[in-house]
Amino acid sequence: MSYEVYINKAAKFLPNEPVSNDEMESYLGFLNGQVSKSRRIVLRNNGIKSRHYALDKSGNPTHTNYEMAALAVKALFDNGELPIEAVQLLACGTSAPDQMMPSHGVMVHGELTNCAPIEVVSPSGNCCSGMHALKYAYLSIKCGEVDTAVSAGSERISPLLKASVFENEINTLSQLEANPYLSFEKDFLRWMLSDGAAAFLLQNKPNTNSTSLRIDWIEGVSFAHQVETCMYMATDKREDGSLKSYLDSSQKEIAEKSVMSIKQDVKLLSQYIVPLGFNKLKDILDKKQFDIKTVDHFLPHMSSEFFRSKIAECLDSNGLHIPNEKWFTNLATLGNVGAGSIYLMIEELLYSGRLKKGEKILLAIPESSRFSYVFSLLTVC
Repeated sequence: MSYEVYINKAAKFLPNEPVSNDEMESYLGFLNGQVSKSRRIVLRNNGIKSRHYALDKSGNPTHTNYEMAALAVKALFDNGELPIEAVQLLACGTSAPDQMMPSHGVMVHGELTNCAPIEVVSPSGNCCSGMHALKYAYLSIKCGEVDTAVSAGSERISPLLKASVFENEINTLSQLEANPYLSFEKDFLRWMLSDGAAAFLLQNKPNTNSTSLRIDWIEGVSFAHQVETCMYMATDKREDGSLKSYLDSSQKEIAEKSVMSIKQDVKLLSQYIVPLGFNKLKDILDKKQFDIKTVDHFLPHMSSEFFRSKIAECLDSNGLHIPNEKWFTNLATLGNVGAGSIYLMIEELLYSGRLKKGEKILLAIPESSRFSYVFSLLTVC
């Protein structure tokens, strides 16, 4: 027997107060003791105005990744309508867990002391990992294994953005001015990635007195078999495109090559990130015989406003025009929260008062690491 699956509640946790563009370096530190010349260029391109960090102004941590995820999960049960003991499955996605062992998901479960003994899964990956967690929960309910599940997406990336990590990786102002894509190479990450968490309560029946979102389908696709690695961490990229793990690097190599920092191959990014995924979306919608004109809200996870026009152009070229007034993002206020971004967008839209019964919400989540994508369709109930 197959069941319908509904997002019946969403909740978030954002650490500390919003950090404005002008305050960023007071949290992350100054490269070589100087104000970054690239910051204004990167921020001009990405359109981000504020974000949250799990840091204080001295750069000290205030929360772990799993603590933030757990606080978002706990918020799902604040009104007391459903006890947390009713949850039968927990799925948690993140790009940057606090530790390699134990898994991120069981660390989140460890914070939920009133929870029951349940199945816990921790999809690895980057921006798509939150959606992989959602799909696992969705399929588990759909096939009847459980009737109540929680999925979460969270990030605590700020420790990797501190000046001490990026000291040797700053790009020159002239490079950034010459080619906007170069702003995505190294120093750009300091000005766009941010922290936070959000979670969904999923059940096999909709709410009776409030809005639910029915999950109609979730489709994921990877192009790793076609394209080499684009974004990477804890590894170094060789000339032939292969990766050398930190496990195979000396301590000297790890320090000199900033192996533990996040890096991006901007040439691959510019060439593939939009066309690979959004050309594939055309195939997915054709297979499902879905009319793009019926979309009421389009939620694209974007790392930067720089990509908005690129996505729109690709959609249009595939006959998938979505008017700008149907696009919804909160990139400007929350920044790029990786695996948590789509959760935070849905949470904000769900409680915005804008949704009407029967409306369709199309989700698009690209992941540049090895070019993976997840698309999903929701119906407002």
